[in-house]
This record gives sequence, C-alpha cells and structure tokens, in this order.
Amino acid sequence: MVLPGVDLVTLVGITLFAAIVNGALGYGFSSLTVPVALLFYSNRVLSPALVLVEVMLNGYTLLVNRKSVPETWRRVLPILCGLIPGIVAGSYILSRAHPEWLKLVTYVTLLPLILLQAAGVRRPIRAERTVGVPLGAGVGVLYSVTTISGPPLALMFNNQGFAKASFRAALGIIRSTESILTASAYYFLGLYTETSRQILFTILPSVVIGIPLGAYLISRMRSETFRRICMSFDAWVVGFGLSRALIGLELMASPTAYGVWLLVVLIDMWLLYLYFRDKMSFPFLFQAKEEV
Repeated sequence: MVLPGVDLVTLVGITLFAAIVNGALGYGFSSLTVPVALLFYSNRVLSPALVLVEVMLNGYTLLVNRKSVPETWRRVLPILCGLIPGIVAGSYILSRAHPEWLKLVTYVTLLPLILLQAAGVRRPIRAERTVGVPLGAGVGVLYSVTTISGPPLALMFNNQGFAKASFRAALGIIRSTESILTASAYYFLGLYTETSRQILFTILPSVVIGIPLGAYLISRMRSETFRRICMSFDAWVVGFGLSRALIGLELMASPTAYGVWLLVVLIDMWLLYLYFRDKMSFPFLFQAKEEV
C-alpha cells in the first residue's frame, strides 16, 4: 500500500512542526501530530507507528535531562505504578474498539486539557502521591489508545510547581516508560501492520530535522509564549477533528457540526487575547527566559 499524496504531504508537514515543538518543549509531538493525522488514518494504524517514534524521542528527553532524575523519580513513582494497568486496558481497547468512536473519544478527551492549559490554570494538588496512581492509570489508557499524554502531564506538573529541569526529567521518566510498555503491548496484540511501517519511515526524516531545529528556536524566544501559540494551533485542529468525527458518526449534520469548531476557535481566541494583553507588547516573544 502506498500512502496517498495529500495524506503524505500533510503527514510530513505536521510531524515536522510537531518535532520542532518537541525539540523546544520536551513534549508535544503526538499531541500535535495525532489530531491532524486522525483526519486521514485510524488510531489503530497511526498509534503503532507513532509509539516507536515516541520511544526514541522520550529516550532522548530523558538522556538530556538525566541530571535531574535522582531528585525527581520519587515524585513520579505513583504515576508509574498506575501506568501498567492503564496501558494494558488501553491497548486492548485500541485493538477492539470501533475506529470512528476512538477518534471521537480522542478529540473529546484532548480538547478540555488543551483549553485548561491555554487558560493558565494553576491549582496545586496537596495529595500529590494519592492522586498519582489514578492519574497514571488514566494517562496509561490515553497514551496506549492515542500515544498522547503530554497535555495531562504538563497540566499536572505545571500546577505542582516543577522547576524547568525537574519538569522535563519527570516527563522523560514517565513518557519513556509508557512508550516502551505500550510498544511492547502493541507487539503482543499484533497491531503492527505494513501501513504503520510506511507511516513510521515517512515521518522519521521530519523528526531528525525538527528536534534540533526546535532546540535552537527555543533558545531565542520565551518558551511559555511558544507553548501558548502551539496550544492555540492544537485547539483549532482538535475542534475541527471533533466536528468531523461528529459528522462521520452521524451524531450531528453538516454544517451544524462545524459550530463546535467555531465555538472552540472563539474560546481559544479569547484566551489568546487575554494572554497577549497581559504581556502588553509583542517584543517579549523573542526574549529568552527560563521557564517551563
């Protein structure tokens, strides 16, 4: 099977952009790639290809931030404990569930997480260890179905006041573990196909180019602003994908379903306006600053 031309160009373009974001922030590859790629492929075909890329990306993130691992791993241990049953359950769901319903659930799950980050929600959780296990289970299910876990983890760690180095180390530990476990679960469930292999080799050059480019760009601008712009793009794409999924499942008719997309766009534009208004001016975009 040969990937169609339009699908191929779109896939290369979005994975290059996502790799740049991942190189800059330490996460974001799947959360930017999946909403767009799901317009062309099912979770069952897409996730096995992306998880192998994630194994490499997350291993790189962990290696770069290895000095902060000793002071971080105990805080994320409860999340790691919850990952295993979540990944087992999610991998089984991926192998059995209807592809179109999986797309709908993916978009519905991602959208509030993205908007919460865009709104700058900061509410620290006191019982961090108690919340860790159920959070890990939920992240495990989400990751094994979609290869996405950055939004909930970033929301959690930002709320808990992780320093930049600890933030990236925590992400590296958790995401390396979940990607390796998920890749293994996919193998035992027989989810790797020829189409997944073609997708994998199609996007590898984008990853190789995008990661170092993102690391360079983030050294020249504030990471919070860069992250906020990326989330805005993500929200718009997820909103569009949600509308398409509603039409595909005949839950809403076109063009009414696109009202969902319009609502998401309006909410995000308002949040984006509030963010830039608080900054007062645009030159701050290119001022480097140490922040998560």
